[in-house]
Amino acid sequence: MTVLGWLQIAIVLALVVVAAVPLGGYMARVYAGERTLLSTVFGPVERGLYRLAGVDPAREQGALAYTLGMLAFNAAGLVLLYAILRLQGFLPFNPLGFAGVSPDLAFNTAVSFVSNTNWQSYGGETTMSLFSQMAGLTVQNFLSAATGLALAVALVRAFARSNASTVGNFFVDMTRSTLYVLLPLAVITALVQVWMGVPQTLDATAAATTLEGAQQTIAMGPVATQMAIKQLGTNGGGFFNVNAAHPFENPTALSNALEIWQMLVVSTALVFAFGRLIGDRRQARALIATIAVILVAGIAVAYWAEAAGTPSLLAAGVDPAGGNMEGKEVRFGLAASSLFAAVTTGLSDGGVNAMHGSFTPLGGLAPMFLMQLGEILPGGVGSGLYGLLVMSIIAVFVAGLMVGRTPEYLGKKIEVAEVKMAILAVLILPTAILGFSAVAAVLPTALSGLGNAGPHGLSEILYAYSSAAGNNGSAFGGLSANSPWWNTTLGLAMLLGRFAYIVPMMAIAGSLASKTRLTASTGTFPTHGLLFVGLLVGVILILGGLQFFPALALGPIAEQVQMLAGKTF
Repeated sequence: MTVLGWLQIAIVLALVVVAAVPLGGYMARVYAGERTLLSTVFGPVERGLYRLAGVDPAREQGALAYTLGMLAFNAAGLVLLYAILRLQGFLPFNPLGFAGVSPDLAFNTAVSFVSNTNWQSYGGETTMSLFSQMAGLTVQNFLSAATGLALAVALVRAFARSNASTVGNFFVDMTRSTLYVLLPLAVITALVQVWMGVPQTLDATAAATTLEGAQQTIAMGPVATQMAIKQLGTNGGGFFNVNAAHPFENPTALSNALEIWQMLVVSTALVFAFGRLIGDRRQARALIATIAVILVAGIAVAYWAEAAGTPSLLAAGVDPAGGNMEGKEVRFGLAASSLFAAVTTGLSDGGVNAMHGSFTPLGGLAPMFLMQLGEILPGGVGSGLYGLLVMSIIAVFVAGLMVGRTPEYLGKKIEVAEVKMAILAVLILPTAILGFSAVAAVLPTALSGLGNAGPHGLSEILYAYSSAAGNNGSAFGGLSANSPWWNTTLGLAMLLGRFAYIVPMMAIAGSLASKTRLTASTGTFPTHGLLFVGLLVGVILILGGLQFFPALALGPIAEQVQMLAGKTF
């Protein structure tokens, strides 16, 4: 590790906070229905969309209707995307003549993009037509992110309102998320990425002559527009197979910093918007502090582990000062690669600029563990905030047990119904990850897809299901996942991680909205100070650590022990 490396990390994170504070204020005005600078431009478009869809923006929905509307909309999106992928051979903008995608891969990909996971069992430039990339995948990058934002805002309203029967209108919240938040940011950052060298064209290939005089066909396409929303919406699915390690997706160190900024800015801004919407910005600062503590720790572990290198490299005569550069791009280096790995997994982004399977065992453990903590640091767009609020409910419940008092959070009493739903929600992730991993670890058809045996092979399995259930989408590179077993089970894990979590979360929202919002008294546990931050950090780490430590001990931790003992790495 170097001072310069930490300076790079600090500058990028500081730029995120500088942008997120005003963006959070803007987002709070959008979700409060107030007029903004973009109302003149998008107001007529918004009203036109409501008329076209038959939506009354003044008519709000209860938690049940809100949830059913969300599920129906996403189910329709899944079916449409599946159809596009299966029929892509007959659809336009297919200059390379790609055939339709197989049924299991189409199912996996449709679920992946609708659930904001963007797991890719295929190489984009060798599988997907331009139409599938644009009308299928990029559209869902917007809509899945907007869905997450809408759901988070519904839960925030439940805390902010008193004796209410409604939490908003899903279609209104989703439309405003797309038009006023995601679309403007995507247009601006896509133009910046084009300036930085990211292609944006309807040509699928370009011919080039190499220095040796050979002819080479280089894949390209409308890359910049997909890259912008893939990062802003914490989607992560790349246009190319190697994702953000590809020079057309991420050409320079400057574009790399921009992509990290894109990943973090909307999720971080939403936390600041949360503080404004509930009328107490101190609560937002407490959540930001919680996020920062764990995320920076994850960055530090990954950076330290990669900078330390490996005994096998030292034995081979490689200068240890360079650290473990296997699977990393020289134009980014250790610090930026470690930062990208921790951010993309602390979020639910899944884009990668280095191969996580080539990290040292502890370096690979850091992003895996960040996913297993629930993708809440700061998590996916929207999903990170509502996941963090569910954890906060559990934290105040623990505090209430300590003092023998009915817990309160943000003026709402947390009672049996809310605690049961919160526990049900947080059990989804370990059930999906450990359940599917246990079966895959003994099933020959699953094991045939592994690139490695032993602890690293188990790490490939754990990482895959952690990524799928956590709606992340990144992978350890040794796993060949394009098979019926992996496509089907990873798709099911994605559905559980996204929608099985949302249902109890929205049940919490409906229960809280109907309660009276109380004024804090002298006996109320303060949730805006360092004591609550410490409690929340502890709850998050204990839930993650206790549930996953036995499996991690057999995977990356055992591999680290092997490495230090001088055995095969």
